[in-house]
Amino acid sequence: MSVSSAALNTPGFDAALADGSASAEDIAPLPVLGKDVTVPLVTGGEVTYAALDYAASAPALQRVWDDVAAYAPYYGSVHRGAGYLSQLSTDLFENSRATVAEFLGCRPGDQVIFTRSTTDSLNLLAAVIPADCEVFVYETEHHASLLPWRDARVTYLNAPRTPRQAVETLERALADRDPYGPALVCVTGASNVTGELWPVKELAAAAHAHGARIVLDAAQLAPHHPVDIAELDVDWVAFSGHKLYAPFGSGVLAGRADWLQDSEPYLAGGGASKKVARRTDGGVDVEWHTTSARHEAGSPNVIGVYSIASACKALTEAGFDKLVAREQRLVARVRAGLAEVPQVKVLSLFGDDAPRVGVISFVVEGWNSSHFAAALSAEYGIGVRDGLFCAHPLVRTLLGSDPQDPGECGAPEAEPGERSLNAIRVSFGAGTPDEHVDRFVRAVGELVNEGAQWKYRTEGGRCVPDRGTAQI
Repeated sequence: MSVSSAALNTPGFDAALADGSASAEDIAPLPVLGKDVTVPLVTGGEVTYAALDYAASAPALQRVWDDVAAYAPYYGSVHRGAGYLSQLSTDLFENSRATVAEFLGCRPGDQVIFTRSTTDSLNLLAAVIPADCEVFVYETEHHASLLPWRDARVTYLNAPRTPRQAVETLERALADRDPYGPALVCVTGASNVTGELWPVKELAAAAHAHGARIVLDAAQLAPHHPVDIAELDVDWVAFSGHKLYAPFGSGVLAGRADWLQDSEPYLAGGGASKKVARRTDGGVDVEWHTTSARHEAGSPNVIGVYSIASACKALTEAGFDKLVAREQRLVARVRAGLAEVPQVKVLSLFGDDAPRVGVISFVVEGWNSSHFAAALSAEYGIGVRDGLFCAHPLVRTLLGSDPQDPGECGAPEAEPGERSLNAIRVSFGAGTPDEHVDRFVRAVGELVNEGAQWKYRTEGGRCVPDRGTAQI
């Protein structure tokens, strides 16, 4: 099985798009908030800000903002009131649930639970798995997928170097487990470090063949490609609104209902409880809901939930295949530009031919990553991310460093010019103009070949322009 054939099991990702060959000239970037914001340059003047840190938080779609603003005057308590605004808000909340279920291709009987984020969703799932469940997770995962399983038996799998190796590693681990009880596999759909697509459908088949279930961390996949639970045959999907062009801190856990219904509520309180009564001995009896409400205690974030539903509709109506094609053209442009600079090393698990979303991490020979990112911001108005991207084991593996080497996510301690154990990440999506990508590619070449135009110093663990020195 080739690299591309494995990764292309992701629905909606056509082979013609994998190399950027499909035409995307007929679709413009989707309007996002902040697209006209200007920022000052340390060298003088201002420039339109190039937001190229979508993998951390994507800018909100203008459509989402407009929808939320139109609803805001009608805001009311959800599931709590008989008044018109409460009833309207309740309908909006439940209709949003139906919209997300359709967006994800949920099966009959699947539940859609609204959470705060992908991290919250996976911690919820970790709280409801059977007591004797063994969890299998690759060291390549984001910390949101790597760390929630504290009360379970966890088997950490080494980073695979091909999609086939990923499947074979999982098959061996599942076959060797003892005792042969319930098991859960947690895997990303698209890496938040390399952007590479994982063979989700084949991993799901391997999990099910060995009696295990699988949860898909779609935080980086859902904003870039259609995700269909039924087609992928995964048991659960988790993602965040703030990466799907929706603000306000909401997330989703969607999938099978049985473990969710059989467990105690993730949070105990109003909304999760169906009936509460005092006992004769002075205690309290509680009957919990068996619907999604079981794990949605408290007053729900109706605006955040509505913003996710609005984003789902906007991406669907814009034509996801067209958005994918356009993004792949941008990916090809960035990769070609970086390939022209010998000092730049792009990080990859599966190799240059692996299909990927608009997330690319790299290091630059002779540069501290924080210094390089600071210069991109201060001298070009480009916002990227530097650090370990909340995926410390993966980045250290890709950089060939010792797993025990120091280094903190987003807080490198090396001075400008010194080697750091961090990388630089550029990420983009449906709202990225071509000019931002072109400016980034040009800036990388100029910084490497000509050097920074300003002096920088370390302050609070970060590299910043030295405002007290003259231009160099």
